[in-house]
Amino acid sequence: MKILVVGDSCTDVFVYGEIERLAPEAPVPVIKPLYQKTNPGMAANVQVNLEVLGADVDIITNTKEIKKIRYVDERYNQMVLRVDENDKCERISADVSDSKTRSYDAVVISDYCKGFLEKEDIKLIAENFECPVFLDTKKFLGNWCNNIDFIKINSQEHHKNFEKLPNYPRLQEKLIVTKGKYGCEYKGKIYPTTDVSVKDVSGAGDTFIAGLVYEYIKSNDIEKAINFAQECTTTVVQKSGVATI
Repeated sequence: MKILVVGDSCTDVFVYGEIERLAPEAPVPVIKPLYQKTNPGMAANVQVNLEVLGADVDIITNTKEIKKIRYVDERYNQMVLRVDENDKCERISADVSDSKTRSYDAVVISDYCKGFLEKEDIKLIAENFECPVFLDTKKFLGNWCNNIDFIKINSQEHHKNFEKLPNYPRLQEKLIVTKGKYGCEYKGKIYPTTDVSVKDVSGAGDTFIAGLVYEYIKSNDIEKAINFAQECTTTVVQKSGVATI
C-alpha cells in the first residue's frame, strides 16, 4: 500500500540517567546522564510505524529541526524534565496537489501545531485527494475539516472542542476519540483496550493512527481498524521511550 504523510516532525531525544539526590540550591533532582536514545517523532514517527507495518510511505514535512529532549530517571523510567528546542517551524511550501499525480491509498495529516500546517493547508489537502484522508490535529475543529474522512483526537482535545462541536454536526460522525486505558470511542460506541503495565505513552497517538490507517486500507472496515490500532498502541506503551509497533 502507498500512503502519504503530511505534517510537522521532530527528533525525540531521551536522556536516561541516575537520580540519587536533590540539588542543594533548589529542591530539584540532580540527574547524572548515562546514555541517550534518539528517534524520529511526530509525523516522522507515524511514517516509521507505517513502514514497520509494511506500507510504502512518502512524507512532506518541515526541514527545520524541532527537538524534544526528555530527561528520565532510568531506575523508575520516570521523566523529570522535558526541554523543547526550536518549537516552531516553517510553513509548508510544497504544492501538495503535485502529489495527486501519484496513486495513494490514504493520506495522513499529522498536525502538531508547530507552524507547518494552517487550517487552509489542511482543507486544501483534503480537497485534493479522492482516497481516504485521516487527520490527527491539536487545532480546534471547524468547517475546514468537512472533507476529512476520519479525525483522531484524544479525550483532552475532545473536551476542549466539546462546546464547539455541536456547531459542526458533520464532524461528529468522523471523530475517533482515544481515551487511554479506557479504550476508544467512535459514533457513541466504546472499544475497550487491554489493561497492561504502561511504561511510556510518548508517541502512542502516532502509533494509533498508523495502525488505524494501515488496517483500514487492508479491510475497509473502520471497526477492525480501531481494534488493530489499539493492539498496536498497547504494544508500544509497554516499552520505554517513543517505540515502534
